Amino acid sequence: MKPMIHRRRSLLFAIVIILSASAVAQDRDYGVRTHQLKNGMRIVVQEDHSIPSIAMYIFYRIGSRNERPGTTGLSHFFEHMMFNGARKYGPKQFDQVMEASGGSNNAYTNNDETAYQDWFPRSALETIFDLEADRIQNLSFDEKMIESERQVVASERRTSVDNNNLGILEEQLNAAAFTAHPYQWPVIGWMVDIENWTMQDLKRHFDIGYSPANATMVVVGDVTLDEIVKLAQKYIEPIASRGLPPTVTTREPDQLGERRVTVHKFAQLPILMMGYHVPQSADPDYYPLQVLKTVLFEGQSSRMYQRLIDKDQLAISVRGDYSFALDPTLLTITVRPKAGIQPDAAERATYEELDRVKSALVTDRELEKAKNILIADFYRRMKTIDGKAGALGNYEVFFGDYRKLFTAADNYNKVTKEDLQRVAKKYLTEKNRTVAALIPEEAK
Repeated sequence: MKPMIHRRRSLLFAIVIILSASAVAQDRDYGVRTHQLKNGMRIVVQEDHSIPSIAMYIFYRIGSRNERPGTTGLSHFFEHMMFNGARKYGPKQFDQVMEASGGSNNAYTNNDETAYQDWFPRSALETIFDLEADRIQNLSFDEKMIESERQVVASERRTSVDNNNLGILEEQLNAAAFTAHPYQWPVIGWMVDIENWTMQDLKRHFDIGYSPANATMVVVGDVTLDEIVKLAQKYIEPIASRGLPPTVTTREPDQLGERRVTVHKFAQLPILMMGYHVPQSADPDYYPLQVLKTVLFEGQSSRMYQRLIDKDQLAISVRGDYSFALDPTLLTITVRPKAGIQPDAAERATYEELDRVKSALVTDRELEKAKNILIADFYRRMKTIDGKAGALGNYEVFFGDYRKLFTAADNYNKVTKEDLQRVAKKYLTEKNRTVAALIPEEAK
C-alpha cells in the first residue's frame, strides 16, 4: 500500500462519511448475487448498469505460501505463462483478442493469491469467457516458451530485487522475520529455484493452483447473474477440477527476541526496515491496526512524518505497510534517513514515537482524521466497477466472505483510542521486532 497525502477533512465531511457507512452496512446484500458451478468455481456478480462496461476478476488461491523450497516463484511464473498461449488462442493472442474487442487486462501475484483482471465493453463478454476458459483448461507447456519466460522472470528478479535496494532489503527482512512460515521466501522466488524448476514442478503447480475449485470469479458491471451463469456453464463448468493445493498448516512460532540483519551494498543513502508480527486480515485486530498505521504514517500531519521529517529532519521518507494476508504477517516500517544522518538516530526516533502511542491515548482529532482517511479511501474505490470487483474478491479470499465488505466502514468507525493503545502495546514490542538495515558501501 502506497502512502498518500490527504488534505484535512472537515467535521461535516466526517459526519457524512460516518452516516454513509452506517447506511451501507444496513444494506446487507449490496446487490450482489452468487452461484457455484458444478466444478467448484464460485461466481460473485454485482450489477452496475451506469456504464456499458464490465470488470471481471478471477482470484486463484495460489501464491508463494503454497510453494516450497525448490519451487519458490512458481505462482508468479504462471502469472506470466497464462498470457503465453493455449490450444485455441496461441502465444500473445490473449492480449491481441482482448484489445481488438476494446478491452484490457492485467494480473498480479502475492503471497496468498494470483488474480487476473479483465476490463472490457459489454459486447465482448462472451469472447472474454472463451479466452479465460481456453487458458484455464488448455494452457500450453511448450518448452521453448517456458525457457523464454524463465529468462524474463530471472531478469525481472535482477531488476526488482538484486539491483533494487528496497527490494533486496525487504527480501532479507522477511527471510529473517519468518523462520517456519512460507512468508519467509519472496513472491518472485529465489534465483536458484527460478533456474531449476522442472516440467513436473510446473504441471503439478498448475494442476492444483488453477483448478476451477480453487478459483472465485467476480464480475461487476453491465451484466446480470443469469447471463454470467449461462456463459460460465457453457465455457467454464465443463472444465474438470484437478484438486486443491495442500492446506498450509504451518504457523510462525512466537518471536522471543529482536532479530537484526544488515545488508552492505552500494547505495546513496541507508535504508531501515522494521517488521512487527501482526495478525492475518480476518483477525478482529485488523481494523485497529489499520487505523493505528494511518495515525502514524498517513500524510504530512501523521506522527512519523511530523517527527522524522518535519521536526527532527532525520529522514527523507517514512512509511508503514500492512497488507491483506491469509496468515499472520508483518506490519513494516520503512525509513530512509537523510544524508549525514546515522541510521540509529532515525531508528531511535521511530521507537520513541511508537512508545508514545503505547503510553498515552491518541487525540480525538487524530482518531477522527484517521477514520476519515480510511473510509473516504474505501468509498472512493467503491465508486468504480473495478474497485468493487477487487474489493469483493479480496474480502471473499482474505476475510472468508465477501459480505464482510459491507461492514468494513462500520468496523473502522468502531475503533476506539483505547483499541489503538492496546494493539500498539501488544504487537509493537522489541521482542516482536525484526530490523533490517542497508548500509551503503562504495561501488567496486
